Amino acid sequence: MTSVNRQVRLAKRPVGRPDDSTWEITTEPVPVPGDGQFTVRVHYVSLDPAMRGWLNDVRSYVPPVGIGEVMRAHAVGRVHASKNEKYAVGQLVSGHFGVCDYAVSDGTDVLVVDEELAPAPAWLGALGFPGMTAYFGLLDVGRMKAGETVLVSGAAGAVGSLVGQIAKLNGCRVIGIAGGPEKCSWLTDELGFDIAIDYKSESVGRALHAAAPEGIDIYFDNVGGEILNSALACLRRGSRVVLCGAISGYNATDPQPGPSRYLSLLVNRASMSGFIVFDYLERFPEAMAAMSEWIRRGLIVTREQVETGGIEAFGRTLTMLFDGANTGKLVLRMNEG
Repeated sequence: MTSVNRQVRLAKRPVGRPDDSTWEITTEPVPVPGDGQFTVRVHYVSLDPAMRGWLNDVRSYVPPVGIGEVMRAHAVGRVHASKNEKYAVGQLVSGHFGVCDYAVSDGTDVLVVDEELAPAPAWLGALGFPGMTAYFGLLDVGRMKAGETVLVSGAAGAVGSLVGQIAKLNGCRVIGIAGGPEKCSWLTDELGFDIAIDYKSESVGRALHAAAPEGIDIYFDNVGGEILNSALACLRRGSRVVLCGAISGYNATDPQPGPSRYLSLLVNRASMSGFIVFDYLERFPEAMAAMSEWIRRGLIVTREQVETGGIEAFGRTLTMLFDGANTGKLVLRMNEG
C-alpha cells in the first residue's frame, strides 16, 4: 500500500489531442479525514469521452477542470479511514474521487458498492453513469416504444452497448454502428443486436438504407459528424434523435460544422434533443433498480475493459477512447485491493 498520495493534475489545456504535456503527476501526504469525512483508497477510475470536454475553458454543463487541479473522474475505492458513521473502514464505495491514490469525501453522491451483484468495475459502467445515461437517454429523451427501430452509434462503447440491450429488452429492433469486425460480432453474437454496421469497412449511409429501408424511429448518437448526417437521412415521421455525445470532434482544433441534413427533422416532423445525465440525479434509484434487476437476471451483459499501469498510465489510457481501442466500459486499475 502506498504511503503517499499521487495525483494526476491538469498541467495545461490541450490543443487537439491530449498528450503527456497535458498532465502532471504530483505527490503529497495521504489525506486525513475531518469530522464527517472519510478517506478512500482509489482502486478503479472511469475513463469517459466527456473528460475531453472538461479540459476546455469554455462554458458547459460543469465548470472546466482548472489548471493545477486534480483531474475529475468517477472512481471506485475502499474506505481507508473514517470519521463518518455511515461509511466504515473497508467498505467499497463509488463517487467523484478524481484521478488519485487517495481522496477525501463527506459522502455527497457516494454509493456503497455491492460486489455480490456485480464486480467493482461494473459500478463505473452499467451501474454507473454510462448505465444511467443509456437508461434515461433512451427511455425518457428517446421516448422508446416497443416495435420501433433503434439505431445506436458508438454501439460497442460503454453507453451504446447498454442502449442497444435495453432497446432489445423492450421489444425493439436494434441496429448498431461500430468499428471493426470483432466489435460488430460482439454486438450481434453476444448482445443480441439485430444488425451491426462496420463504419470502417462499409458505407454507413448505404448500409443504413439497406438495414432500415422504411427508416429509423430513434437515433442514439454518441459520435456526431458524418455518421449523424447519415442517420438524419434515414429518419421517418415522428422519429427522435438523442444527442448524447460527439466523440468524432472532441479533439478538433477548428469549430465543427453542424449537421448538413438537418432539414430531415422538418420533413419528418422529427425532434433532436440533447441531455445531460446529471439532470436525472434524483431519479437514479429508479434506473439503478432496473439495471440491477436486469443484471441479476442475466438480461444485460456488462463488459469492462480494465487497463493496468496505475496513475502513470492515465494519459495513454484516456486516449484509447479517441482511437476506438476499447470495447465496453474502459476502466483504469489504480491500486490493488
